Formats: sequence, C-alpha cells, structure tokens
Amino acid sequence: MTTETGEATGNLADQLLQLTRRLHRRQKEHLRPLGITPAMSRLLRTAAHSPEPLRMVDLAQRLDVVPRAVTSLVDGLEGYGMVRRMPDPANRRVVRVELTDNGRAALEQLRAARRAAAEELLAPLGPGQRRQLGELLSALVADPDGGHAPCA
Repeated sequence: MTTETGEATGNLADQLLQLTRRLHRRQKEHLRPLGITPAMSRLLRTAAHSPEPLRMVDLAQRLDVVPRAVTSLVDGLEGYGMVRRMPDPANRRVVRVELTDNGRAALEQLRAARRAAAEELLAPLGPGQRRQLGELLSALVADPDGGHAPCA
C-alpha cells in the first residue's frame, strides 16, 4: 500500500467515524423526547426482530454487551412499560423479555426518529448520490471481515 493510499484510507476512516458520531448525536436528539437512549432503542429493535421473547443472555449476545448491561436496559424499558420480563416455560430460572404494546408503539416512534436523523445528515446529497452511497455502504456491510468486497 502506498503512502498516498494509506493516507486516503485513514481519511476515509476518520470521515466515517465523524459521520457516525454526527448521526448518533442527531438520533439522541430525536430520541430525547421519548426518554429512550440509543442503547434502549437497540434492545427494542433486537427484541422486535425475534419471533419469540429472548432470554436475557441472548439479548446480551446479540447486542454484544455484558449481561449486566442488559439488566439495566431492561429495567429502564420495563419502567416505561415497553418490555416485560417473563419466566421461561421450560426453565423457571431463565428470564425472557418480550415487547409490550407500548414497546411496539415506541418502535414506530424510534423508526421515525432514526429516519429524521438520517434525513438531516443526508440532506446535502441528491437522490443519485444517496443511491450511490447506499451501494458503497452495502458493499462494506456485506463484508464484515474487511476483505475485498466487489463494488458495483
């Protein structure tokens, strides 16, 4: 890798981090009225994408956090009435977490908040540029190990 290529790659990494932080900040601003943190939002989305209530340990694994962090998030969401703990029918020592109707309603608000934050961030781009950015990001996301993904 040439010095020029290495510098360009470093600059791209810096730009991606800067954009990620900016998107995260804007999402937090949009989530603030709901009283939900981005971490709580991730837990709700993760729980919503499961066909059955997840065990606390499964949530921790899917969120890539320690189980104690999940306990705190579930405590907060349970306080808002968005999730509820329930015993596993096969093993009473296991706790599962399921969304409530309030949690499902909050998910719709969260989706709107995420779209609004993304719209603000992407406002300078036209439709063609957004499509091109989407294709480039899809190529990167499709190859999580960082190998050489083909680009359209």
